[in-house]
Amino acid sequence: MTENVEEGRDTLPSLLLVDDDEVLRERLAQAIRARGYEVKTAGNAAEALKEVALDSPEMAVLDLKMPGMSGLELLRELRRLDPATRVLMLTGYGSIATAVQAVREGAVGYLPKPADADEILAALMGKDTSAPKSGAETPSLARAEWEHIQRVLNDCGNNISEAARRLGIHRRSLQRKLHKYPPSR
Repeated sequence: MTENVEEGRDTLPSLLLVDDDEVLRERLAQAIRARGYEVKTAGNAAEALKEVALDSPEMAVLDLKMPGMSGLELLRELRRLDPATRVLMLTGYGSIATAVQAVREGAVGYLPKPADADEILAALMGKDTSAPKSGAETPSLARAEWEHIQRVLNDCGNNISEAARRLGIHRRSLQRKLHKYPPSR
């Protein structure tokens, strides 16, 4: 019986799932395990690094915004520890700027929440999960503003005061905008 478990381990890659939302993390982990993968979970970067120190996973799914070390910082550390690990960023606060930065840092992809297990696994394997589009969709003004704010904030190293200065708005106004959910389109 142990032989079959070891045999199954060799057929599908191991996956580390890091998200501070416990319910989402455990549901995704369960769904991915049901597809035959060995899944380890962590609620933050420190827990994730402990798991990686024990056994480096072949794949990792990281939440972008977590308390403490961000998903991008964790991505850099994972790539430093094991460049062969395929990393996918997952976030509810997506923007073009953070997606580009994640890919530049070595992520294989970037998915907005909510994403299901099949979408995550397809993205990790390099398959395009998006539906074909007839033409480029024009973002709404609110979405364009959100992405511009994210780009400026990223350029400022997430310094709210500096980003507000560059955007020409008050720091508190910027903070209020950042606490809202990003526009869907």
